[in-house]
Amino acid sequence: MVDLSQYFPILLFLAIAAGLSAAFVFLPMGVSRLTGAHKPQAEKLTEYECGFPAFEDPRSQFDVKFYLVAISFLLFDLEASFLFPWAVSLDHTGWAGWIGMMMFLGILAIGLAYEWKKGALDWQ
Repeated sequence: MVDLSQYFPILLFLAIAAGLSAAFVFLPMGVSRLTGAHKPQAEKLTEYECGFPAFEDPRSQFDVKFYLVAISFLLFDLEASFLFPWAVSLDHTGWAGWIGMMMFLGILAIGLAYEWKKGALDWQ
């Protein structure tokens, strides 16, 4: 027979975490309802991010080029985050670190050239 009492601290931790999570989510909503902060009006429900109503259905699909540009941005942003620690530790890694980073940059350059050739960066 297995002694399940040794799992009690984990169960207690999970119960406390679930309770705190629920409190952080539902307590502010309940307080705002009770204090009268929830009073929707036409002016409060208007568009506030771009300043004008949307031209079309918000559930319409984006062009795939938007996603390609966003993925390219993330890719080169991550590249920059790899370059900073590499530059700091280059004296410790030596030639092996330099060759490894040049291979990494070469692969990224080939990917960028492929994207450019396919026209993924052309915005219409």
